[in-house]
This record gives sequence, structure tokens and C-alpha cells, in this order.
Amino acid sequence: MAEHLASIFGTEKDRVNCPFYFKIGACRHGDRCSRLHNRPTISPTLLLSNMYQRPDMITPGVDAQGQPIDPRKIQEHYEDFYEDIFEELSKFGEIESLNICDNLADHMIGNVYVQFREEDQAAAALQALQGRFYSGRPIIADFSPVTDFREATCRQYEENSCNRGGYCNFMHVKVIGRELRRKLFGRHRRYKASRSRSRSASPHQHRRERDYRSRSHDRDRDDYRDRNGRRSDRHDRDGGSRRKHGSPKRSGSPPPAREGSEERRARIEQWNREREEKE
Repeated sequence: MAEHLASIFGTEKDRVNCPFYFKIGACRHGDRCSRLHNRPTISPTLLLSNMYQRPDMITPGVDAQGQPIDPRKIQEHYEDFYEDIFEELSKFGEIESLNICDNLADHMIGNVYVQFREEDQAAAALQALQGRFYSGRPIIADFSPVTDFREATCRQYEENSCNRGGYCNFMHVKVIGRELRRKLFGRHRRYKASRSRSRSASPHQHRRERDYRSRSHDRDRDDYRDRNGRRSDRHDRDGGSRRKHGSPKRSGSPPPAREGSEERRARIEQWNREREEKE
């Protein structure tokens, strides 16, 4: 029974807990929802409810005076807000993601989701935001259960095919330009990459270390060659007797060069002939 309840937790089959609050941290029924909203006591994600005030709040693409707004002006207004919020919240820690809803429903319009790298960073930001205002409006901040935004965002919106429009129950995350994203998140990625390199060596570094050890081994092996370019007794592949442990080392002039295989065979044949003649 416990395994079944755990498998359906936060899904449509769960008749106790609200699936929408679990997935997107907001519910259109609010406190009147018939299902439970399990508000987390700690989370790396904060929800700043209805914080972003888009210039076409009443009618998309039209200002309060009924005049059409250039889409480039709307995007510029949005990116100015995004950068302002990012710069302020990054004072409390490294930001993993910052998502702002482009929905029009009351429970999602202008919602700002900021996910920090650590939970204590989110807690410090939440404490600092209490009682603060932005553009003359109070900031309503709280912990959010959302940690995986892939489950919270509308896939049809990303493909420009959502037929629910701004009143969709899933997040329509408004995107920012590539240059602004590189400006805000690039420096954190560079810092994180440099920090990870300092903690552990990369595969290329390990490969360089192996090559260095291999070259060092080759140099050490070559050091055992004699003056004539032949290997010493310890590394001679042609055989021969090794100097036993405890035998005295030779002193004085350097030892003569070792004979080759043909020279040794000739010398052995000469010894055999001399021994036969004596017999």
C-alpha cells in the first residue's frame, strides 16, 4: 500500500495531494483547492509570486492606452527586468536557473522561479527579501516544491503549438537572448569548471601523466645501456649470467664491451677444438 501511494504521489491519481502545486508550485484554486498543498519548509527554489509586470498586462501586444507595442520593446523590457533580478539574487549564492512565466492566469502571471545551487543560499535570499518592495509593489516570496522544471514547463509552448494560450496550467517560460544568457550564466559556468578542474584532474591530464610516466620509464631503461649502445647485464635480452647479489663490484677502468652471439659461438668452438686436441 505504501509503495502504491508513493508511486502516485503528485500525479493525477493522487486524490490527496494537488498535482499542479507539486509540479509548478501554484494552483488556480489557491487555498480553496480540495487537495493538499504541501508547502516545503526548505528548498533550493524560491517563488516570487506575480513579480514581473509585463507592459501588456491587460491585452497581449497592447499597452494600457490601447496602443500596439513593438515586440522588441516588450523583449527589451523583459530582459532589463531579468538582468536586474539576477544581479540582485546572485548576491546570495550561485543561481542554477531563473525562470519567469509568460502565462496570463492569475496564479501564474509574472511568477519568478529562482533555483539556487544550495538550499541555505535560497534560505538566505528568502530572509533578505522579507518586507522588501520592487517597483512600488511588495515582494511575495516563499519556498517552492519545484526542482525539475522539465516537468513544470509546457512542451507544446516550446514548440509554438500550445492551444491553451496564456491560460495554460503549465509554465510558459519566457526566454532571454543568447548574449544575455552568456553574460549572466557564462561566468558562473567558467567558475564552476575551473573549480572542478582544481579538484580533480581531467582525462587529458591523466593521459599526459601516463605519457610522462611512460617516457620516464623509457629514459630509465635507456640509462642502463653501456658506452657501446648495448644494454647492461640486467636488461640484456640475449641472455648471459647476471651478477649475483653480494658479488663485489668492479672498480677501475670500465668493463670491456660484451661479445656478440657469433663471437661467443666462435670462442666456444675454439675451446672445444683445443680440448679435443689435448685429449
